[in-house]
Amino acid sequence: MRYRVPPGLYAVGNPNDESPVLVTANYKLTFDRLRSQLGGRDGWLVVLDTKGVNVWCSAAKGTFGTDEVVRRIEATRLSEVVSHSVLVLPQLSAVGVCAREVLKRTGFRPVFGPVCATDLPAFLDAGMKTPEMRLVRFPLRDRLAVVPVELVQAAKKLLIVAAFFFLLAGLGSDGYSPGRLLSVGIPSAVVFLATSLGTLVFGPAFLPYLPGRPFALKGLWLGLFFAAVLVAGTSLAAVGVGDRLDLVAWCLMIPAVSSFLLMNFTGCTTFTSLSGVRREMRKALPIQIVVAVAGVGIWLAGRFV
Repeated sequence: MRYRVPPGLYAVGNPNDESPVLVTANYKLTFDRLRSQLGGRDGWLVVLDTKGVNVWCSAAKGTFGTDEVVRRIEATRLSEVVSHSVLVLPQLSAVGVCAREVLKRTGFRPVFGPVCATDLPAFLDAGMKTPEMRLVRFPLRDRLAVVPVELVQAAKKLLIVAAFFFLLAGLGSDGYSPGRLLSVGIPSAVVFLATSLGTLVFGPAFLPYLPGRPFALKGLWLGLFFAAVLVAGTSLAAVGVGDRLDLVAWCLMIPAVSSFLLMNFTGCTTFTSLSGVRREMRKALPIQIVVAVAGVGIWLAGRFV
């Protein structure tokens, strides 16, 4: 379970001074995936100290950056190992590495390779001239691949919030009623969990098709759809005042929850930038909190009406 590889210079196969040099992060899964795609080939791997973080995230954070590339080239004395001056860097490291600066300070010329390690053999065979491999795609399969990760990471917190609704449902003007745990608590917990699960699954699936660029806005549209389904499935004429307050509360909370959860998905996509995420959170998070708190307040008021 140790996911850091010691930084340094590694040999794949039996490389010589003319073998290609590939630069990567010291995240073990990235390192292993890269080696597996180079099976049967000879090459050198320059592993940077990215604190055990993958290429894309470490490039955005600055650990996979120009200074670290220069530092590692000097530390490994790479110029004494190879006779050429070409470095192949992952395309997703481009946000953190200034190729011109690396060339100026080390004499090595960075070439940004493909996005996917699986394309590396074809990239090298084509003389490193396949620009289409540097195009970042994010198809349905890739978007759904991160859904289980999001579910596992969020599961504990979501269950705690669902338990909050379940237990507080017993409150009322007549005191605490265990009976309301069944009539109100379970449906409330189910609505919350269904909203969360629906957002974490359908949000990534329909990400390119949801209106707007901000993820918070995309989540809002998804939440409004879920709220509309809830309203459509409820017979307003057959419920009391307290139940109507519950419905109003959920029409506020569902979009807020959906908007927040899908905004968290920004770290899993190739659609966003660090500055864009920060700007979006500064604007969206206060609104989400206010709307969610208002919804919870109305839902609690419904317990006493």
